[in-house]
Amino acid sequence: QVQLVESGGGSVQAGGSLRLSCAASGYRMSGFCMGWFRQAPGKEREGVALIDYYDSTSYVDSVKGRFTISKDNAKNTLYLQMNSLKPEDTAMYYCAADIQRCLWWAPNQYTFWGQGTQVTVSS
Repeated sequence: QVQLVESGGGSVQAGGSLRLSCAASGYRMSGFCMGWFRQAPGKEREGVALIDYYDSTSYVDSVKGRFTISKDNAKNTLYLQMNSLKPEDTAMYYCAADIQRCLWWAPNQYTFWGQGTQVTVSS
């Protein structure tokens, strides 16, 4: 059974950094495409950063130059390094995985989801 467990969220001041982790079990991460999504209160879930089998990446414009997605296949873990955080980055962050949908932005295209980790950025 595929399971994704996020960690690393927290409260930081604007300009600070956090690194989110997503530990995967039940499958080999190298065979899946993955992504980080976020959802703020009252807003729809949106894609933040995506990565495919070959470590090609894609970012939403609002985080380019600040966030970095990466994965360690040996540890079966996905990461999101977030620097220069802004209050508008405040949201619940989720990791997602799918065996076919690579570098797709629509959340409903991903089969497996974690439970989320909260990120709060204060000004």
